[in-house]
Amino acid sequence: MSTDADEGGEERFAVRVPAAAGTSDDVVVLALRGELDHDTVGPLSTALDAHPRARRVVVDCSGLTFCDSTGLNELLRARLRLRETGGRLDLAGIRPPVDRMFEITGAERVFRVYGDLAAALADEQAAPGDGEEARG
Repeated sequence: MSTDADEGGEERFAVRVPAAAGTSDDVVVLALRGELDHDTVGPLSTALDAHPRARRVVVDCSGLTFCDSTGLNELLRARLRLRETGGRLDLAGIRPPVDRMFEITGAERVFRVYGDLAAALADEQAAPGDGEEARG
């Protein structure tokens, strides 16, 4: 699965579900690439809505170069939706300058945050929790 946001023929933002992420059916990985903002949030919303039964969604942010408040709010909304069904949304691989925005807003304390996707997937059996920070 892949959803993209284009501007003038250039791909500004893309969401991919890696085929060989080594996850089970109830764990979904969404790999983000590019700039997540008001104009490009649609593909992320679509990808998150496409997995309503997921027990866990891991958002790989290692390819994310920008995220504004619109992108952050979409992630927060998805986190709340998953919590309502006993699931969780975790983040992996947040890099500068995106990490600074998460730090300033305090969002890094709301999500489980992993150093990379491998660390997040290795912690697949961890119990859902609020504000538990995992650095791997």
